[in-house]
Amino acid sequence: MTGESGGLLGRLRIEGPTMPEALAKIAEMILSDPETAAHASIVDLAERSGTSTATVTRFSRTLGFKGYANLRVAIATETGRAEQARWETDISGDIAPDDPLDGVLDVITAADTRAIQATASGLDVAAVERVAAAIATAGRVEIFGLGSSGTAGREMAFRLERIRVPVWYRSDTHTALTNAALLGPGDVAIGLSHSGRTREAIETLAEAADHGALTVAVTSFGRSPLAEVADVVFTTSVHETTFRVAALSALHSQLLVLDLIYVAVAQRTYERTAEALELTVRAVDAHRVPDTTNNRKRPRREKPL
Repeated sequence: MTGESGGLLGRLRIEGPTMPEALAKIAEMILSDPETAAHASIVDLAERSGTSTATVTRFSRTLGFKGYANLRVAIATETGRAEQARWETDISGDIAPDDPLDGVLDVITAADTRAIQATASGLDVAAVERVAAAIATAGRVEIFGLGSSGTAGREMAFRLERIRVPVWYRSDTHTALTNAALLGPGDVAIGLSHSGRTREAIETLAEAADHGALTVAVTSFGRSPLAEVADVVFTTSVHETTFRVAALSALHSQLLVLDLIYVAVAQRTYERTAEALELTVRAVDAHRVPDTTNNRKRPRREKPL
């Protein structure tokens, strides 16, 4: 399985509580003070988390790093980016019923921006290129997602349709499964699920994998059941706010991943894409109200006396 992505600290916030107790302690310690962890030796980190150096090494490898040195570099890199992009004021995700809307706007903007930045910082560009290359030449592309993830899936299908990619978005499980069974080598199946535990998405991706299609998972949990059945995994980051649970907050990060894939596909099919976009714009142009902004008559200048 390749292409697992997502900001490291974002991954730890999501996956840390689900890890074995010893590993969860290390994740908690890193999240409590990432800057200190970035400069700590393996012995220091083990002592601070109440574990052992062997456990720290196992923790590093669980996250996909060769060893602790690589993990420490990743923490340092991400904390540096976070510091550079940090807001002037620390805005929490709490929203009270009587909060003024200008304050609510700040909370939502901060949460979505942080989630997008965390997702972008961990995106595996090589994995994006692999998926884009497959989509650009695919005989069929099938996209499946439910709820909020379905919104992202529909948007991706709409974009790919506009550039002549043979793509279908499925929201019905039976339709998704029957069409996944018709996929084969050279085709692509994309499954979206914030939790990575949506049974319908798992079954659809597994069916596509059984028939040789390239399977892609977009989820907030890199070690979820959905990720386990995918060839390529993109892990999104989420920052919850009051009234917006994690599944609802994941949409912007999912769209970031899908948008990058879409643009990468368009780059690889530039001439075809440019022609398709021109044709589709022309097709609906008659249904747009004419822009008369630049056609308004300028006021006549009065002749000097």
